[in-house]
Amino acid sequence: MRRLIPILLPLVGLLYPFVVYFGTQKVSPPIFALVLGAIWLIRAPSLLRQPGGRWMVGAALVYCVLLAVTGEASLLRWYPALISALLLVAFGLSLIYGPPFVERFARMREPNLPPHVVRYTRVVTWVWVGFFAFNGGMSVALSLWAPLSWWTLYNGLIAYLIMGTLFVVEWMFRQRLRRSFA
Repeated sequence: MRRLIPILLPLVGLLYPFVVYFGTQKVSPPIFALVLGAIWLIRAPSLLRQPGGRWMVGAALVYCVLLAVTGEASLLRWYPALISALLLVAFGLSLIYGPPFVERFARMREPNLPPHVVRYTRVVTWVWVGFFAFNGGMSVALSLWAPLSWWTLYNGLIAYLIMGTLFVVEWMFRQRLRRSFA
């Protein structure tokens, strides 16, 4: 069960648009809020130890309380925008207060990064800031003006395709960069 907990929140994030699409007719928003809040609370102990984890957990729980109290089904669409906003702020603040998030990830594998790699991780963090801004903007626009099917398609598939493309392109560029500095 302990191994399952760290993947629970990301898995819910992946499935969330489809659960909303197929479940809003069967499950009330307060039940969604209860389940989502419980998952955040289960993950809270490990998230609270991470930079920005307190306000991430806090914002997510406030969202869940708002969803539970209002029972407003339209609020269900705002969860992906909230997550993008939280990640945008986290990555953005890491650029100001450092070290940038991508540098933190890189140092997990290689603690002593050369200066050119540190500069590169800063650029990659900016790319992710751009992605989260774009993704959050798309989620907001689709929440406000698009049918649920479009919102589900973007948040359940297209956003992940863009994210996967970013990962692959960055990985390929990083391999090329490694060869040029080797």
